Amino acid sequence: MHIGIPKEIKNHEYRVGLTPEAIAELIRHGHQVTVETMAGAAIGFSDEDYQRAGAELGSASQVFERAEMIVKVKEPQAEERKRLRPDQVLFTYLHLAPDRPQTEDLLASGATCIAYETVTDAHGRLPLLAPMSEVAGRMAIQAGASCLEKARGGRGVLLGGVPGVPRGRVVILGGGVVGANALAMAVGLGAHVTVLDRNPDVLRRLDAQYGNRIDTLYSTSATVEKQVRSADLVVGAVLIPGAAAPKLITAEMVSGMCAGSVLVDVAIDQGGCAETSRPTTHADPTYVVDDVVHYCVANMPGGVARTSTQALNNATLPFVLALADKGAKQAMLDDSHLANGLNVAQDRLTNRSVGEALGIDSIEPAEAIKGL
Repeated sequence: MHIGIPKEIKNHEYRVGLTPEAIAELIRHGHQVTVETMAGAAIGFSDEDYQRAGAELGSASQVFERAEMIVKVKEPQAEERKRLRPDQVLFTYLHLAPDRPQTEDLLASGATCIAYETVTDAHGRLPLLAPMSEVAGRMAIQAGASCLEKARGGRGVLLGGVPGVPRGRVVILGGGVVGANALAMAVGLGAHVTVLDRNPDVLRRLDAQYGNRIDTLYSTSATVEKQVRSADLVVGAVLIPGAAAPKLITAEMVSGMCAGSVLVDVAIDQGGCAETSRPTTHADPTYVVDDVVHYCVANMPGGVARTSTQALNNATLPFVLALADKGAKQAMLDDSHLANGLNVAQDRLTNRSVGEALGIDSIEPAEAIKGL
């Protein structure tokens, strides 16, 4: 198979779909790879590195023209979507639920589109979302602590405090991968941390791990409101796989938060968990609503692009090899977890949660795969 790796063109996105080491593995399996010139240069992967691994270099148009499978990181932008063909496979993050224009363009392209974020494993987890969730969770505290500085519009609070001064209050909504990693960072900084979740087993696990260093609370609307209003830093870490994020934080709650407090909405890729959230970029990461600083960067891991690329490749490479070695249809027939990643097949939507979010009819992945 011929695999294409375009340079990411989303604002301040420096990650790259495959590292030179990953490409060397594909070459050893007998595949061809074309990498767009300078695709990884910003994070230290030079064109020469890719050539030594066995890849060819080309322009963006050449990558899309030659490739049978496109491997990316972020969702294809409008100009990239125009280049997709019915005989191509697209393997990348898509996050379609809050993005009707992208969904409609992918349906019109006729391509087979497999989303990292809905691939599953035998334990019901999301193995291709997990590494970026780990990064985003850790970055949420790093970014939130910075936004709390007075010069950046925050309250002027140090999360860890100092002797004789109270610690900053961090509230984390969701105890999954993002929440657990945010929690680890916040505890490490010495903050006063409260985590909310609706799964008692999650709360038990976190309580067993951290004991009286944290507070765990069952999440209800009333509890969320009380905790959000008293927090210095709120981290939105909720996820419903494939679906739009639930709006746990209302605009009224935000208006009642302390002036200069910070909201980091990691769920913004799926539409955000606050009514006041809207996507921002690394170039302009924050805005203020009712004196509350909102950090809603939709590609947070792109800020530490080298670490993120390497972590992502560790997870995606086995699936890339399976798709390339077997072809998309057979690979998904052989692996139902990979098949769960199928979001668009030719001109049909194949993810029920996305269909419900956008009001578009969908079919089951297994049915669509038969027709590939």
